[in-house]
Amino acid sequence: MRSPTLSASAGPAGAGFEDRLSEPLTAVVAGARRRAVRDADRQLDTAHLLHTLVENDPRVWGAFAGGPPQVVRLLGYLVQRTIGYGLRWSGTVETSPAAAGDGVPGWSPAAAAAMAAAVERAAARGALLAEGPDLLAALTYDRECRAAEVMRRVGVDVDLLVTALDGEPCQW
Repeated sequence: MRSPTLSASAGPAGAGFEDRLSEPLTAVVAGARRRAVRDADRQLDTAHLLHTLVENDPRVWGAFAGGPPQVVRLLGYLVQRTIGYGLRWSGTVETSPAAAGDGVPGWSPAAAAAMAAAVERAAARGALLAEGPDLLAALTYDRECRAAEVMRRVGVDVDLLVTALDGEPCQW
């Protein structure tokens, strides 16, 4: 069953993001949207973005201090969310202090804020398009979002991850 709030056209286009995303990041957003629909969630949230990002963009793996074992643990936890862990979030809107305004239709306010932050981060490093590592960094900056909660639950040191993402020269 397709959610009326997550149509194929729902997404950051209304906020002017769509033309600011790299092709791989656009694919991540499309995958996260499909995941949200498949999970019967009313909105794409930051955990959907994190799941699809880590699953599809190997450039982000190197940022995790725990290396491949930590990435595998993270993916395993995100899969658990799909099959039941996320039930406590079902029917709720993801909010966070980082999310201002009404957001973007079909997106949680926190997910829309993370995508806006990813685009801003790309611009700050002089890039025209946001990449996967920009989105990962944006997800780590918002300590209240679902993606950050998931990362903490699998033992990711979010502060260390922020430092790694901010301190590394851009190699993507």
